[in-house]
Amino acid sequence: MCDPLTRNEYLRRIHAVQDYIESNLDRAPRLAELADIAGFSQYHFHRIFHAVTGETLLQYHNRVKLERATAYLLHSPKATVTDIAYHYGFADSAVFSRAFKARYGVSPSACRQQYRKNCNAVPGRSPYDGNTETIKNGSDWMSTQANGVELQTLNWRVIYVRFTGTYPEMAKAMPGMMQKIYRFALGQKLLNPKITKILSVYHDNPELTEAAQLRTSLCMVVPEDAEIRLKDDIGEMRIEGVYAVGHFELMPHEYPAAWQYLYGEWLPGSGYQPRDTFPFEVYVSDPSKNPGGKQLLDVYVPVEPLGTI
Repeated sequence: MCDPLTRNEYLRRIHAVQDYIESNLDRAPRLAELADIAGFSQYHFHRIFHAVTGETLLQYHNRVKLERATAYLLHSPKATVTDIAYHYGFADSAVFSRAFKARYGVSPSACRQQYRKNCNAVPGRSPYDGNTETIKNGSDWMSTQANGVELQTLNWRVIYVRFTGTYPEMAKAMPGMMQKIYRFALGQKLLNPKITKILSVYHDNPELTEAAQLRTSLCMVVPEDAEIRLKDDIGEMRIEGVYAVGHFELMPHEYPAAWQYLYGEWLPGSGYQPRDTFPFEVYVSDPSKNPGGKQLLDVYVPVEPLGTI
């Protein structure tokens, strides 16, 4: 019989490995490095990773690397295909192009041109929500405006609970994830009204990643000097760098339109492009206290000056 505590410990260790791979996509980390992070022997680690994630280490690394390179290709018009290939650790642009065409059926250059024309070159959903109807007709996107967009430089320490699966499935799991992270924070005295924030980090782009493989982390900002004893599937990571922050007041069904506004309206005219890390949402108001009305939501998009890589 499966012990939930043991399974959660395995999940936390594998999530730490995923975080490390995601932060080092320009190279292939050695098996010994990853096994050491997970705290398993090299002999068993590869099998454990495959059993927990459904992918081998090589499959996972190559998939995430290609998806991240593809997102950069679509949203960074000044970066060349060769620049992107080398940045993400491909041997050259030809290797990147072959991998890209095998996955998407078109060359990187053709995909970029098609995306510029219709913003829908790659099959999938609009970013960060399972509901695409509001994006298809365009009306909610065009009528949604941020109550200001500003640049912020972050250096946050966060704890997290991670979910892998479709966004509708994640929405059902969210209440339990919220209870778990609050119980953990209360038990270790991590709550601080001055800094505590709840946010959802989206590690994958739903335009590019299969729905069942989408990773979402429910996070809480915690004090820098806190002593944290990680247990079960509670993990820890950092959120750093420059972010464009859009401030919104929205009905729950308008969340995807907020994302579309930042990526499709604000970003192209800003002089910035998405930076190579994950975006997230911060819940400024508590949706449970006003489930049928408008919520205050901040959307954080990692950015850098246009044309750098």
